[in-house]
Amino acid sequence: MSRAVKTVCDLAAKKAAGEKITMLTAHDAAFGALVDRAGVDLVLVGDSLAMVALGHDSTVPVTMDEMIHHAKAVRRGVREALLVGDMPFLSYQAGERDAIVNAGRFLKEAGCAAVKLEGGAEVAAIAAAVVRAGIPVVGHIGLTPQTAGQLGGFKVQGRDAASAAKLEHDARTLAAAGVSALVLECVPALLAGRITAELAIPTIGIGAGPHCDGQVLVTHDLLGLFRDFTPKFAKQYARLADQADQALAAFKREVTAGEFPAAEHSFGPLVEEKGGLADK
Repeated sequence: MSRAVKTVCDLAAKKAAGEKITMLTAHDAAFGALVDRAGVDLVLVGDSLAMVALGHDSTVPVTMDEMIHHAKAVRRGVREALLVGDMPFLSYQAGERDAIVNAGRFLKEAGCAAVKLEGGAEVAAIAAAVVRAGIPVVGHIGLTPQTAGQLGGFKVQGRDAASAAKLEHDARTLAAAGVSALVLECVPALLAGRITAELAIPTIGIGAGPHCDGQVLVTHDLLGLFRDFTPKFAKQYARLADQADQALAAFKREVTAGEFPAAEHSFGPLVEEKGGLADK
């Protein structure tokens, strides 16, 4: 029997029941289907696709049209998880109207159920406007990759008293703005635990320790598919890039040696007819 499609209300219910939330990324239909079959609660069409799928050096270059294109593909593979579209850089920072229009595209064109946007108190008014428009929002604080340059690079955030207090303020402000959940990235575990205990909404950690209400990873990191960089917080549950190397090299070797295709990979029998061969 098929499970019901998940909603943001299910996330709140999980937090209330003390059940952990799971979230993974997907950028095409095949990966969408894989992570959905695993039973994760949320599938994020992350702007990380700029790096792992499009070959950019950061998440900044990816466009709204590219995000919508990939979100449509993931939607075709996802049946039960809550699908979240990641708002790319400059798709919401310019103002409430842009934010609502672009967030609406994820729902209307791509079939997403929610959007995610980065930033703390400075984007709370924009997040609130998107929520008022009827679009569930997932917040994202701590290390925010789109604006990592302002944070001194890809570094853990909230290690001193002042920055920790800012993150707690950001979390409270976004919760008051109506976000349905909050991603905490690269935040000390004890601070993430304090924020999680204080908020009524679920927190989802990535490099934020075990005390969050849930965890998210980039699927390419989890599977060992992305070799350029593996964050400290990303556990590799497999090393599929190594297996792919072996499989691809074996294909080339067998074709070169005339070993593939073998009889079992060919069709037959063939009978000769006037004017050519026909497959009977």
